[in-house]
Amino acid sequence: MRSSMSSCTVILPALNEENVIEKAVAAIFSAFERVNLDIVIVDDGSTDGTWEKIKKISKDNPLVKGIRFTRNFGKEGAIMAGLHEAAGDCVIVMDSDLQFPPKTAVEMFELWHTDGYMVVEGVKIRRQKESFIYKLGASAFYKFLRRFAGLDMNNTSDFKLLDREVVELLKKMPERQSFFRAITGWTGVRSAKIYFTVQPRIGGATKWSYFRLMKFAVSSITSFTTLPMQLVTFTGFGFMLFALIMSVQTLWMKASGKAVAGFTTVIVLLLIVGSILMISLGVIGVYIAKIYDEIKFRPRYIVSEISWDDGRKSKGIKPDKDFMDILAGRKSHRE
Repeated sequence: MRSSMSSCTVILPALNEENVIEKAVAAIFSAFERVNLDIVIVDDGSTDGTWEKIKKISKDNPLVKGIRFTRNFGKEGAIMAGLHEAAGDCVIVMDSDLQFPPKTAVEMFELWHTDGYMVVEGVKIRRQKESFIYKLGASAFYKFLRRFAGLDMNNTSDFKLLDREVVELLKKMPERQSFFRAITGWTGVRSAKIYFTVQPRIGGATKWSYFRLMKFAVSSITSFTTLPMQLVTFTGFGFMLFALIMSVQTLWMKASGKAVAGFTTVIVLLLIVGSILMISLGVIGVYIAKIYDEIKFRPRYIVSEISWDDGRKSKGIKPDKDFMDILAGRKSHRE
């Protein structure tokens, strides 16, 4: 059992959540009334009044910190920024739309506090109003990762509790395109699962279009397995075997004086081979693009503004002043 004085930091990535962010913060503090809690809200490039609401909340409540990005860098970047600023003995990551119930977050904390788990995973037992196509795609995605990457992520989410040691471990990982939902399982630390029902959104609309979900799935799969690359190799061997069989057949028919199939067969074969080649190049291109993005070593995010009491020191997050001066025209990029 951990100390009764153990503290917890809740990280809330937010994108255009001006109508719900205040309700979310109030609900979380209400649920954690007996816990030493603080909240880090990361505005991931919102275009509405989300940041103004965050500044107001942090001004009224010294236990709330606000971080604003220069643009939308994605949820993974927002989570990492929160992890770098989190000061608690444990950290809980949850959405700011209250689809992840604060009551379950408290249960996560109690499980960590009493049983000593390093990670507590939130697992969905029922989804709210998701289309058949969405459910089918999610099921296929999780089955693929379990079968070929060894990660059992069925109905898991970004709703997690991490021990301070796990947070420090994640902060040391140099990769720029991380997959937070799976990386905690990859560490292999002692973990537990807690089941919850996804709640209806209290306002706004989901930010996940089918295109973004598809892009997210491709990025996640290529981050944890090289199977697509291996499939290209196996496909090549398969077509080489097919070509040898066709060559033997063609030579035998030529030697026996029989007519060889005409242009239709040739055209069909060319189309098949051409399609396989283009798909193979596309798969290889995805991996090369990920390597290219990683070796550029660009930051995962750029902070434009922070909002919390000046009397409390940041753990490392701060605005990029030179970058902001260049944007505002106060400084030349040549200086």
